[in-house]
Amino acid sequence: MSEKTLTIQILTPEGALFEGTAQAVFLPGVVSPFEVLPGHAPIISALEAGEIRVVAEEEQRFPIRSGVVKVRNNEIIVCAETV
Repeated sequence: MSEKTLTIQILTPEGALFEGTAQAVFLPGVVSPFEVLPGHAPIISALEAGEIRVVAEEEQRFPIRSGVVKVRNNEIIVCAETV
């Protein structure tokens, strides 16, 4: 994995919604929306209703109702309930 990419998994009770790499990920944090770029500090955060935006070769958007995210070592794991 390059230092300029992120590995992301978006998991739901129904199964994996997305698995792949990205240059940036935008998340609807409960305190405030935030962006994760390569090299981001480790974080665990609750997510509120909104949209996860995954920026790779093409931008993809995933609406969610709620969830949690863990970011560590350029790996992002999202457990979410979809709309």
